[in-house]
Amino acid sequence: MTREQYILATQQNSLPRTEHPQFYPVGIYGWRKRCLYFFVLLLLVTMIVNLAMTIWILKVMNFTVDGMGNLRVTRKGIRLEGISEFLLPLYVKEIHSRKDSPLVLQSDRNVTVNARNHMGQLTGQLTVGADAVEAQCKRFEVRASEGGKVLFSADEDEIVIGADRLKVTGTEGAVFGHSVETPHIRAEPSQDLKLESPTRSLVMEAPRGVQVNAAAGDLKATCRKDLHLQSTEGEIFLNADTIRLGNLPVGSFSSSTSSSSSSSSSSSPSSSAPRQTIYEICVCPNGKLYLSPAGAGSTCQSSSNICLWS
Repeated sequence: MTREQYILATQQNSLPRTEHPQFYPVGIYGWRKRCLYFFVLLLLVTMIVNLAMTIWILKVMNFTVDGMGNLRVTRKGIRLEGISEFLLPLYVKEIHSRKDSPLVLQSDRNVTVNARNHMGQLTGQLTVGADAVEAQCKRFEVRASEGGKVLFSADEDEIVIGADRLKVTGTEGAVFGHSVETPHIRAEPSQDLKLESPTRSLVMEAPRGVQVNAAAGDLKATCRKDLHLQSTEGEIFLNADTIRLGNLPVGSFSSSTSSSSSSSSSSSPSSSAPRQTIYEICVCPNGKLYLSPAGAGSTCQSSSNICLWS
């Protein structure tokens, strides 16, 4: 036996031995145990309340495998039934209604639809407000439901109306600030057509001719100053059963002086000239007309003296 083993053996035998050993309890006792049970019970009640609230929310919101409430998730997208309210911006690719119901967009102020490019810049905007409907875009078009024909288009350069018939129902008619180019203008049946320029002149031009036709009524052209009928290369043709030119001056012929003088149609001819029942229309070199007694003393052959009245 070594020295170290001997020393250890003698030290163990010399230790005092107690008859009643002490035991130390392990665990939580007293007020700590009661607090722990209270917190465990409170956690259990909270879990039960949360579970009940979750089940109630699922029941009220009508959660299903396909969606929640009026919202259904399908293969073609999201389907909303009934009235839906969006408090934040909505970004979608396409919005359409059911086949048997219309699509209604409603707002307390206005409804604005914006279109942007890949850079986020605004390229088109449609605003429907309480006072007006405004569209801001490079080109605005209205197309027919069948065939896609352009009925109305507007851009910075021109406005095109592609309908077969443009009807203006206002009592004041249509007012154009500048020129109007159209192949046909007509009024409604049994209605009058009136082309009027209150303060300026009215000009009608066409490269191949202007045709004015009144099938069942009168044709009137009234102006304050001069009325010009001009044909640069052709002729002015008046075709009617009766052509009347009122308020023409009447020329009188005197056999003693071989000269004539003119007077208005309301004045009586000179006493030296015989009364004539037949008159002829004479034209002066400047284009003015006058009436002259027909017969041997006609003044149309030598009208230089007659035209002095003009």
